[in-house]
Amino acid sequence: MLAGPMLRLRISPQEEEFIHEITALRQAILKNDDRLVHEMLCQEIYKKVINCRGGWGLRGTPLHAAVSKGHLSCLQILLAHGALVDCENNKAQTPLFAAVRGKYLDCVLTLLRAGANPNGSASNNCSPVLTAAREGDVEILKELLKHGGDVNSRSKVFLLTSSGRVSSGPLYLAAVYGHMECFKLLLLYGADPDYNCTNARLLSSIKQPKTVLEMCLRHGCGVEYIQLLIDFGANVYLPTLIIEKSTKQNEAVELLLQERGNPKALTSQCRLAVRRYLKKINKIHCIDQLEMPTILINFLQHKPTPVAVL
Repeated sequence: MLAGPMLRLRISPQEEEFIHEITALRQAILKNDDRLVHEMLCQEIYKKVINCRGGWGLRGTPLHAAVSKGHLSCLQILLAHGALVDCENNKAQTPLFAAVRGKYLDCVLTLLRAGANPNGSASNNCSPVLTAAREGDVEILKELLKHGGDVNSRSKVFLLTSSGRVSSGPLYLAAVYGHMECFKLLLLYGADPDYNCTNARLLSSIKQPKTVLEMCLRHGCGVEYIQLLIDFGANVYLPTLIIEKSTKQNEAVELLLQERGNPKALTSQCRLAVRRYLKKINKIHCIDQLEMPTILINFLQHKPTPVAVL
């Protein structure tokens, strides 16, 4: 998946004037010399370039340089001296996106706590959530979602299949790459189990949009993925093309056909209704705070009910 378009950004007069200071600051950061970085930023001339882009090719700010190597102490010093947390490099990638891509959890947490947008830049083809889902990094994905990351598609890139283009939302990516824990986490945080996309314009641009169920069946994701989608309210009547012969897919298709022939239990319908309402008011992450018995909270979170020992 492409991370973003290479933007043709001209070097600003300030970047041209202070090229030596920008280079020196970047070198200190890349060497993880946090003491030197602090001393430099105490000088007015280096304060002027704290948000300037530098380097060759992928031109980024000092924050980008720090997170590209996972240098947490330098990152913290830069933020303390006023570095802009959501600055972009010349591919519209924010420091948070770079930290997620590098799998630096401590840097991700520091940036989120400093107010970084968990969805990155709207100009980037990809997003932090999409990247974490594709890489199967469940801890980073959880932090992004806790801080308001979008569980539904915002990608400008499509997956190419034998039947054409399909939306590449995080739920699709977690399924196709076999990341079960990320798949379940996305559903728990309210991912749309049908198209993993709430953008009608994006869906209308695809000739025959494929549901997550269809993609799971096509890629042989197994019964556990199908069961989760059913449990989280996927429309089992949407898949229209099921022509596969593997044992895994036969079991998954059989489960799907059984679900089509049997109505959901009233308890499951109630759980779905409560979760949809909480998602609507943007409180799906607050289930733990509801004033109700633990057994009901666990039920809403799809946690198994403990068996009483007699």
